[in-house]
Amino acid sequence: MKTTWLLSFFCCPFFLLSQGIQITNGPYIQRIGEDEATIIWTTDNDAVSWLELAPAGNDSFYATERPRYYNTSHGNRVIGKLHRITVKGLSPGTEYRYRIFSKEVAGYAGHQILFGSIASSNVYSSKPPAFTTLDRNKKAFSFRVVNDIHGKNDNLRAMLSDVKKENTDLVIFNGDMISTLNEEKEIFAGFMDTAVELFAKEIPLFYARGNHETRGKANTGLYDYFPGSNGNFYYAFRHGPAFFLVLDSGEDKPDSDIEYSELAQFDPYRDQQREWIETVIATPEFQSTPFRIVIMHIPPTGSTWHGTRDIARKFLPLLNKANIDLMLCGHTHNYQFIDKGEDQHILFPVLINDDETYLDIKVDSRIDVRQKDMSGKTLHTHIINGKK
Repeated sequence: MKTTWLLSFFCCPFFLLSQGIQITNGPYIQRIGEDEATIIWTTDNDAVSWLELAPAGNDSFYATERPRYYNTSHGNRVIGKLHRITVKGLSPGTEYRYRIFSKEVAGYAGHQILFGSIASSNVYSSKPPAFTTLDRNKKAFSFRVVNDIHGKNDNLRAMLSDVKKENTDLVIFNGDMISTLNEEKEIFAGFMDTAVELFAKEIPLFYARGNHETRGKANTGLYDYFPGSNGNFYYAFRHGPAFFLVLDSGEDKPDSDIEYSELAQFDPYRDQQREWIETVIATPEFQSTPFRIVIMHIPPTGSTWHGTRDIARKFLPLLNKANIDLMLCGHTHNYQFIDKGEDQHILFPVLINDDETYLDIKVDSRIDVRQKDMSGKTLHTHIINGKK
């Protein structure tokens, strides 16, 4: 019976099994470092995928065979609709061109697979996308920060429409990019399709989770689309003269609150994160970097809600002794700049950005922060000078 089924399965007309495949979302750059980068995209049908990489240049992508990198897990190529390929062994501050491929899996029985058509990015009539790895030796760089978009793509477009490789090294999404994550497709409809269209194919995107992204039945799948360098939503990276601590502030109410339906465990999660912070700030790389910037959605001040208090109690004692130069937050939907010394409990500047402005930041011998409205008008400027 099984043999008969297999024969009929693999002998049936191809068009009955395969309706073609399309790349539906992406690609976009994640988990980039000095020697690696991860490219992510999705397809409408199950597929196996790979990526071709080429050095920067004006020659045709077809000039020679390009090395292939596959989407694998524990020795097997991955079949699915979400495709994540990490390329390692890269050089710091170096540009690479890439092309993506997904080969449809039209049927799968035992060890027999029937492949369908192939979808790929166009390098024939379009310039292939390219990314540049991070580089700690870079003297100056610029980045953009937005937060609390809550699915308002028109606002996101206004804030990021001028982002180009020539003027922006990286972009940071500082939480609450959507309001609730019930289905994973909402990641793209809510903000990522716009991000890919504007910049994310070529400019690295770093994600800090907000409290709203912890909500909804698909929230546990968010990490698959925004993988941190250490397997967590809290992670660190270095670029130019700045070391970034990206923290996950979790939820804003007590874990026992009825709104979380007995699912929240953010207090022990922040305990775990505190131990990680203590380890990172003790490293020679952190201590020797000219500037130290913290990215965190919920600020550690300005509220008596549990989340704010727990963050302040667990994180501030460590950060206050870590010579932090600037913390960037969101969450409140109101702009506030708390300079060093204005809050007796915080020994570094904290900028809380609102939901309808963005931050243009340049780091060289100082940190130059410009808060701008959606028309690009500068509303506030803050300069943090380097330590002498």
